[in-house]
Amino acid sequence: MDVLVRAVNSALFVSHGIRTDTDIILHLLGGPGPDRRILFRGETLSGVRPDERSIAGQIKAILKQPAPPIGIFKEITQGIFDTGGGLIETISEWTKDGVSINVLDANGGDLSTTKETHAMGFILSDHMPLSDIEIDFTKDYTKVSLGKEWLQGHACITIIQHQIDNLLS
Repeated sequence: MDVLVRAVNSALFVSHGIRTDTDIILHLLGGPGPDRRILFRGETLSGVRPDERSIAGQIKAILKQPAPPIGIFKEITQGIFDTGGGLIETISEWTKDGVSINVLDANGGDLSTTKETHAMGFILSDHMPLSDIEIDFTKDYTKVSLGKEWLQGHACITIIQHQIDNLLS
């Protein structure tokens, strides 16, 4: 749970505010029950504080409910949505929406050289590498490296946010 909470915190919260141009989707693929995704939409998020207990409480409350069908995003509270599915569904939705898909990979290119300024999506795993199926499914997308060291997910998110901020300024 700590990994998820830190990722949400790093992706969305800035000093005295929320990144309204950022969404984060948590893919919950382990444990009992079907795969599910929890979407935090920065543009409409309200009522969530940037502390780990608050975010964890939101996630735990969602997990007590049955997962909605794949592709049906049920708004649980303002700016937080729940749906079934996994990475394949997210990539499919991003493709339909014209999102530039980037996969974190130690052997990828440098994000700072990109010319992208439209919707960008980043795929990163938790403390485990992507599965063979996920690697195969993401093989055709841009690989982005943040260095040769395996960093914690929330640190990767912070670095990516910093680099995108620099690209857009």
